[in-house]
Amino acid sequence: MSKRKKWGFISLGVIVVLIVGGLLGASLYFYNMTVASGKKDFVATGTTLKKSDPLYSQKKWYQDVPKQRWTEKAAGADLKLVADYIPAEKATRRTVVLVHGFGSNKEAMGGYAAMFHRLGYNTLIPDTRGQGQSQGKVISYGYYESKDYLKWVNQVIAKQGQHAQVVLFGVSMGGATTMMTSGLKTPSQLKAYIEDCGYTDAESEITYQAKQMYNLPYWPLVPLTSAVTKAKAGFYFKDANALAAVKKNHKPMLFIHGGADTFVPTRMVYQVYRADNGPKQLLVVPGAKHAAALSHNPTLYEHKVKAFLAEYLPE
Repeated sequence: MSKRKKWGFISLGVIVVLIVGGLLGASLYFYNMTVASGKKDFVATGTTLKKSDPLYSQKKWYQDVPKQRWTEKAAGADLKLVADYIPAEKATRRTVVLVHGFGSNKEAMGGYAAMFHRLGYNTLIPDTRGQGQSQGKVISYGYYESKDYLKWVNQVIAKQGQHAQVVLFGVSMGGATTMMTSGLKTPSQLKAYIEDCGYTDAESEITYQAKQMYNLPYWPLVPLTSAVTKAKAGFYFKDANALAAVKKNHKPMLFIHGGADTFVPTRMVYQVYRADNGPKQLLVVPGAKHAAALSHNPTLYEHKVKAFLAEYLPE
């Protein structure tokens, strides 16, 4: 081999190593942005209370109302999960379990908790694993969380008895988690689901956000980050799949989305709605942005939720 060819191969090898190293570094950075738990600067948690907020009084009520502290062990992991429990004013065995979104916590669910309290429900508001006060270092886009929330549902049933009636309600990643829970084997006491602005699957949502936030194509960063996620956290992005889960669902589900949602694009709600195999209803709130359907039109939102629950959880 000539000296020129030898140096050519060496140079090519160096370039390949630099490219691979750069891609690996980028995928690790993207993993920390998308999967590793911790504060996410690009996510508004909605926990700062402002009087200009249309739901100010509801969120203030949630801050001030007495709460019970419940705990649970995460599914398949030695992690302590915590939740707030607010009993209804009038004794009832009807309970809603609320699921918050990505990079958020239970404090962001005050508006929804107040709505369900007005509707006469007990409310259980957990911090999802790896967020808020619950332990964990990974956010799995509903893959692990759906199994955790099934444990919360079973705890409600254990405390309230076999005649308990439970609703699972989630927003954003919580909506996707709610849908993924519907694809699991669930107890008969879990009567219905309400999902608000959940995505079809994690891979599609992360691919969309990579383009929207960083102008990056699917290949090679998303597949590489998914592989890193499998190695470090035990799941691929495609495993967190709400679209596949609702195909297994046979219980009532209300799908809600904002008509102006550009974070989880509105088109996704039509995909999961069409795929769902249970009794279903759809509400797209005109003009509402991501996770803002309730604050954008609280009267319409509460009316739809109340009517849906009256149909499938009668007194």
